[in-house]
Amino acid sequence: MSSPITLSNFNNIDFSVILNAVMQQASQPLTALQNKQTDIAAVNNQYNLLATKLGSLETAAAGLSTASVVTQYTPTLSDSGYIGVIATGNAVPGTYDVTVNRLAKSQVSASSSSAADADTTVVATGGTLTIGGVAVTVTGPLTLAGLASQINATSNIPVTASVVQSAPNAYRLVLTSAQTGLANAFAVGNGLTGSVAFSNPNAQEADDASVTINGLQISSSSNTLASAIPGTTLSLVHPDATKTTTVTVKADDSALTDSVKSFVTAYNGLISFISDQSTAAANGDTGTLAHEALLRQARSALRTALGDTYGSGTFSHLAEVGVGFNQTGQLTLAPAALAAALSKDRAGVVALFTGTTTGSNGFTNGAFGSVQAALDEFTRSGGFVSAAQTQLTAQNRRLDSQIADMQARLAVQRKALQAQYTAADQAMTQLKSQSGTLSNIAATQSNK
Repeated sequence: MSSPITLSNFNNIDFSVILNAVMQQASQPLTALQNKQTDIAAVNNQYNLLATKLGSLETAAAGLSTASVVTQYTPTLSDSGYIGVIATGNAVPGTYDVTVNRLAKSQVSASSSSAADADTTVVATGGTLTIGGVAVTVTGPLTLAGLASQINATSNIPVTASVVQSAPNAYRLVLTSAQTGLANAFAVGNGLTGSVAFSNPNAQEADDASVTINGLQISSSSNTLASAIPGTTLSLVHPDATKTTTVTVKADDSALTDSVKSFVTAYNGLISFISDQSTAAANGDTGTLAHEALLRQARSALRTALGDTYGSGTFSHLAEVGVGFNQTGQLTLAPAALAAALSKDRAGVVALFTGTTTGSNGFTNGAFGSVQAALDEFTRSGGFVSAAQTQLTAQNRRLDSQIADMQARLAVQRKALQAQYTAADQAMTQLKSQSGTLSNIAATQSNK
């Protein structure tokens, strides 16, 4: 901090340098507190990173702790030209022959009258147009575009309105049901005053979809069937009563393998993070978690959960299905071993992963449910990580108070020293002046 004290040139003393040197020495305890606060911020940031690593691992474990997730089934098609299919839930393995006889359609009704344009010719000046039991009231002159806009703005209207050019200088109002199927057909009651008129037949009649699946006839108001094949959703694309598409639903081992790989990656990311903390501390970094018992607890709890015995089926240890540790403590997956285990006893692998019951803690008693339970002790609100961060926050607040108090004391000390050194500088300046006067008197006397 600068000082208004200037060099007196008496005995070459610069009191501003002295003041700053004294205050620098006095500020060492303050610097130590500030450095400690910086370390706390760094440690808290490492806890945030740890929470992220633990959370990623917990998510990966959740993806392997329930049978519906572990036993994934994927549907495939013999021909994608007629239907589409996706898995949506607990699919049932099997083969399904699907024929799309007819697609569901929306009703389309067009005005029998036309206008020379959409935006300037008035076609309605008042009255009511009733569509599917919903009234659209017209209170002023409207063009075709204006009428379409008012229809679309009406609450609960079961159609969408548009204006279509059907011929040169001929524009018509077109009403299309918002949903397909016979149940969504609508009637039009025209009570408008003006030139717009409607008459049958409709441009397109509403219709239900017709599908045959393994010989069973199915009707649907929609072209999307969510329950025709368990655990899948069918999308009807093109009708052809002479074409049959085969849907094959079978277990997808690649999806399960990918989920295990994701867990292995998340676990090794956590272990690498823990190792990096020790390396950083050895290199002199004071803002690490290397000396926190919480890291050792997490690693120990996870190794115990991953190495424990589960159930009494064909497989009771993860190592038996290709999930184990190498010499460096990293988790590994042998895909061939997992594939062999699935081939030998798929239900046994599922039981190992997911267990058979759910405990009072809400987690299953399989291997990955146990991992979830172990991680929950660290990640939940009030768990080990949040408790540690709460302590850091309290410690940081205490440091804030100590730093503020010390800064106030140092400010008082600087002000007092500044006053003392200013007085000393002034006194020395006065002595120098008096010394010069005495020298002049002495010189005068010696010349007499």
